[in-house]
Amino acid sequence: MSETAAGSKPLIDVRTIPPHQRHPMIFGMIDDLPAGESFLIVSDHPPRPLHYQLETRYPGLFSWDYLEEGPDVWRVEIGRLAPGRAGDADEHVCTCGGH
Repeated sequence: MSETAAGSKPLIDVRTIPPHQRHPMIFGMIDDLPAGESFLIVSDHPPRPLHYQLETRYPGLFSWDYLEEGPDVWRVEIGRLAPGRAGDADEHVCTCGGH
């Protein structure tokens, strides 16, 4: 992991990480991310499987913003939403079907 050029957000460039270590490293960062903070990932392919895993594990708790979408490089900013931004307390945010 390194810092961005501005030094403000952590950056994981998955192009430099062996494939079997990528998602565990990213989810380690996600698990430790404080509310209201974000980090960047850089990939050489669309990170859709990671996005699906994030939404499945933590529905409504993280933002996912494409900063660059190919064709050679994908850059995504992943952020943990601040309390109150993931939905109101009365809003049902899991994927169980809305019971």
